[in-house]
Amino acid sequence: MTQQTVAAGRESLADGERQRQRWMHALAMAETDVLAGAWQQWAPKPEVEAIRGPEAGLVMVRSRVDAGGAKFNLGEATVTRATVRLHGEPLAADVLGTAYVLGTDLEHARLAAIFDGLLADDAQRQRVLSEVVTPLEEQQLARDEARRADSRSTLVDFFTVSREHE
Repeated sequence: MTQQTVAAGRESLADGERQRQRWMHALAMAETDVLAGAWQQWAPKPEVEAIRGPEAGLVMVRSRVDAGGAKFNLGEATVTRATVRLHGEPLAADVLGTAYVLGTDLEHARLAAIFDGLLADDAQRQRVLSEVVTPLEEQQLARDEARRADSRSTLVDFFTVSREHE
């Protein structure tokens, strides 16, 4: 293999990783009832078999001083994980889906894992992206923008306050 082929392979792998990170972020940040509604409307549904969990546990959150210095333990966070196997119609082959979400919502982790499994199936990926992931990302973007606008409304210009007292 040439260096160009290896580099192209790394780029495509990196693109695939970025895409998966994007959709897993949308699924992890979604409201459970939104995911439940999307799954309830999904047809035809494949068979879902629990492989691991859903189960809640603790993870140690680590950080760095000044984002690049010495590592230190920041604290613990509760995380729920689930792994499922999807098989049967409409899938061509068995697929696995895995999800980790902050908190103890077992159903959220299970539903996120189901949609991750559907995203692993080439024939189902575009449907999941258009019907589930993209609307979730749009909702999250609108929610984030509303929070930013709310934060901007409380901005205080301390230079102005200081000038008033001169």
